[in-house]
Amino acid sequence: MMNEESIRERLKTVKYPGYSRDIVSFGFVKEVAVGNGAVSVSVELTSTTPDVQRQIKNDCENALRALPDVKSIHVDVKSAAATSGSPTVGAGANQSGIPGVRRVVAIASGKGGVGKSTVSANLSCALASLGSSVGLLDCDIYGPSIPLMMGINQRPTVSAAEKLVPPENHGVKLMSMGFLVDGDSPVIWRGPMIMKTIQQFINAVEWGELDFLLVDLPPGTGDAQLSLCQTVPLDGGVIVTTPQEASVGIVRKGIGMFHKVNVPILGIVENMSYFETPSGERVEIFGNGGGRKEADRQKVPFLAEIPLFTEIRLGGDNGIPVVVSSPDHRAAQPFFQIAKTLRERWN
Repeated sequence: MMNEESIRERLKTVKYPGYSRDIVSFGFVKEVAVGNGAVSVSVELTSTTPDVQRQIKNDCENALRALPDVKSIHVDVKSAAATSGSPTVGAGANQSGIPGVRRVVAIASGKGGVGKSTVSANLSCALASLGSSVGLLDCDIYGPSIPLMMGINQRPTVSAAEKLVPPENHGVKLMSMGFLVDGDSPVIWRGPMIMKTIQQFINAVEWGELDFLLVDLPPGTGDAQLSLCQTVPLDGGVIVTTPQEASVGIVRKGIGMFHKVNVPILGIVENMSYFETPSGERVEIFGNGGGRKEADRQKVPFLAEIPLFTEIRLGGDNGIPVVVSSPDHRAAQPFFQIAKTLRERWN
C-alpha cells in the first residue's frame, strides 16, 4: 500500500550529490502527501546551487516512478536559505546564522595528517592577537586535538539560558568533544549522532559576540562536513594541504565538496612546505609547490606557505601556539599573514 512511510522509504534511495547518505536521513525531506495515486514531496536544501537542486528533483521523480499505483508526481525542491529569509550561503553572507557571530570560516583538508588543527589553533590565536574576537570549534568528534593544542581541558559550564559556556584560552573561546569525554575514552558513534552533536555545538553554545568563528573540520567529506553546511551558512572554507600530489589530489575533493554546497573557497594553505637546515639549506621533504599550483589551477588565493619548524610542533604539544609563545619568530609569520588576509577580506 502506498503511504507516506513507503514514499519516505523509497526516497532513501536518493543520495545527496557527492555523498553516500540519502536525503531522508539528512532531514531534507520536509513534507510528503499521498492520495488517489498522486504523490507530492517537499524537499528543502541548504544548497542554493541550481545543478544540485535539479539533480535531486530528477532523482526523486525517478525513484518515485518505480512505485506501483503512482499516477502523478510533484517534487518541489527549495533552498532553506531562500524560504526562511536567511541569507544565501556565499562570500560575506553570514550575518544571522549564529546570533552575534559575524563570520564562520571552516578549516578543512581532504586527508588527515596535513596539520589542519595546527593551522586552526595558530590562526585563531593570530586573529585574536590582531584584535578580532574569535571562537574555535573543534568538529573532529573522533579525534579532537584542539584541547591539547590550545592548552586547556575543562568541562564547559552551563549558563542561565541552559547553554554551554565555552572555556577560553589565549583570547579564544573554545568548544570540543575533548571537553566532554573522559581522558582517552573513544567516541564510537554513527552519522546521526555526529550530526546532532555538531548542531548542538553551533546552536546550544553561548558564543557571544564574535568577529570570527573558525571551525576545525575532520579530514574527508562526510557527515561532519555536510552537517555543518546544513546547520549554519558558511562564509568560506580554508583548505590545508601539503606539497605532495597524494595530498593535493585529495584536496580537490574537499574543494569539490564546498562547491557542491555553495561555500566559497577563501584560499589554500600549504603546510610542511620545506625544512631549513641550520646551515640555511632548504630541503623540500614533501616536494615543491603543490599547494600554490593547485591554487592557480582552481583560481583561488594561495594564502601562505608554512615551513617545518620545531617551534610549531612544540607549541602544539605544549598547548601554547607559536603565535602566542613567539609571535616575532619566523614560524609564526605565515599564520599572521593568513589572519591579516581574512581580516582585510571583510574590512
